[in-house]
Amino acid sequence: MAEMDLGDLRADNPLKIDNPALIPAARYHDEDFYRLECERVWPHVWQMACRLEQIPNVGDWIEYSNVGKSVIVVRTKDGVKAHQNHCRHRGVPIAGGAGNAEGQHAHGNCAKSGFICPFHGWRWNMEGECTFVYGRHLFDEEVLQKDELALRPVRVETWGGCAFINHDADAPSLRDSLGPVLDRLEARGMSKLRSQWWFATVLPANWKVAMEAFMEGYHVMKTHPQLQHAQPSLYNARYGHETGGIGATINPNLSVRDNVEEALASMELLGAGMAGLVQPKEIAIARDLADAPLPDDPQLAMMTWYGLVCQAITDRLRAAGEDVPDLPRVMQEHPVEAVEFLFPHYFLLTYFTSMSSYRIRPLGPESCLFELWSLTHYPEGQEPEVPREPVMLPFDSPDFPMIPRQDYANIPIQQKGLHSQGLDVVRLSQDREGLISNYQRLIDGYIAGVSGERLAAANRKLGGNFDGPILDLGLD
Repeated sequence: MAEMDLGDLRADNPLKIDNPALIPAARYHDEDFYRLECERVWPHVWQMACRLEQIPNVGDWIEYSNVGKSVIVVRTKDGVKAHQNHCRHRGVPIAGGAGNAEGQHAHGNCAKSGFICPFHGWRWNMEGECTFVYGRHLFDEEVLQKDELALRPVRVETWGGCAFINHDADAPSLRDSLGPVLDRLEARGMSKLRSQWWFATVLPANWKVAMEAFMEGYHVMKTHPQLQHAQPSLYNARYGHETGGIGATINPNLSVRDNVEEALASMELLGAGMAGLVQPKEIAIARDLADAPLPDDPQLAMMTWYGLVCQAITDRLRAAGEDVPDLPRVMQEHPVEAVEFLFPHYFLLTYFTSMSSYRIRPLGPESCLFELWSLTHYPEGQEPEVPREPVMLPFDSPDFPMIPRQDYANIPIQQKGLHSQGLDVVRLSQDREGLISNYQRLIDGYIAGVSGERLAAANRKLGGNFDGPILDLGLD
């Protein structure tokens, strides 16, 4: 992505952020700003296109669509490749084609028949080579050159059990863009996780509103009161003043055993509320250690107890045949935040050995597709059938787990509130809502045409920034 004249482009973005703690409210609904995102952001960023388990066999493909661009991701004999999804004759999509604006995820296998255009029957193999032109003699040979008929390639890189695509041939690599957070997450066994379930919904809100609900835990006290009530010491330490500052995770007024019970109650609520983030198998192991001998000092006791739980989860799940990471080691050597954001639209939520993941795609200035996966480990040969399409639900469906359902109650009404007369900006905490400011200003960098190297350097600062401060991204 070539460097542009920032002075000339500033006029193109009247909603550019000047004060990093104040985000212009119109960025969440203005059609011209949405157009700038579609034209200058999405074509240059690494997008999570699919989970690799969705295309396990040679010839397996899936269509990934976003902001009007459709891509085929296919497993070939030489690895995963991606192609622009259009016939080189008259532009008709050759795979899927309905798009996934409402959660449609076309998929199939092209090993035998290849990709066949539904309009005139032209064909391509999984490598993107054109193998058949119906009535070839009807065309001048100069319009049927082999290189010109080949499907246009799309950059694709794999990491963490997923395929990521980028339409920009000159953009920095996925690893250069996202940085060390990839190593930290991979140490947690990312590539070995498998889908337990996959849900999706259409939210009547801007894609950024949907994402920002998961960039800080400051909202837990009011939005998820059951979590606050179960372990108030943890949340008050992080967002309040009752227990004396960041780092305190126990209630000094409770006994050691009561602190253990408080932690167990919190795990059980997270397990039920996210239906997968903390697995029943992990909670059962932790519950077995409720009466483990512990030091008398509450802080030391809880550190000891969590260490015992992590070691027991590692040992017992490995004994059951699961290839889980060594939790005590990776938690010390490769610490991650409870929520890790991979710009521009992918989240990973961590606790023990399992994870939840979110992917958000815009459907327009005030609508987005929100997908959720529950990811965990299984003994080899005992993995469940891979979900090839998400279960589509209304955003207020009781079938969603409690925690996302509580978040979905806020997101649509926030979108309405952002239209309110006199609401020119949203105001951010410089200490706890910094990730919102940081990724929003990274968007401005893309709109302004900042060089790929500078954008990648700024992007790398987002790793580990959940609940973090506003940062100097080096883009001004």
